[in-house]
Amino acid sequence: MKFGVLVNEGPFTHQCSDSAYQFTKAALEKGHEIFRVFFYYDGVNNANKLAEPPSDDRNLTANWSALAEEHGVDLVVCVAAALRRGLNDDILAPGFRISGLGQLIEAGIQADRLVTFGD
Repeated sequence: MKFGVLVNEGPFTHQCSDSAYQFTKAALEKGHEIFRVFFYYDGVNNANKLAEPPSDDRNLTANWSALAEEHGVDLVVCVAAALRRGLNDDILAPGFRISGLGQLIEAGIQADRLVTFGD
């Protein structure tokens, strides 16, 4: 099955971002395809390479980057939501890219299922 994933929450706000990462990782391990992960609203904060969680906490930004590198997952950050929160290309973590809502629409069309994490 081909999945699109929509992440609407930041890495330190709720469980949603961690659940999205775990879902994406598990789907890949089971042989499914991830067409794209789209970060929207506060979810764009997952792409901020300047975030430094405590050493005993999970680092979701690094986890997403590693997943993108290892599996070629397309990690897209909404441009409008990113700019509103002060994110630009200079502070994006490796593996993330900024684009528009058309990428979310395409994920919804191309994927068999679009799974949403967060409100």
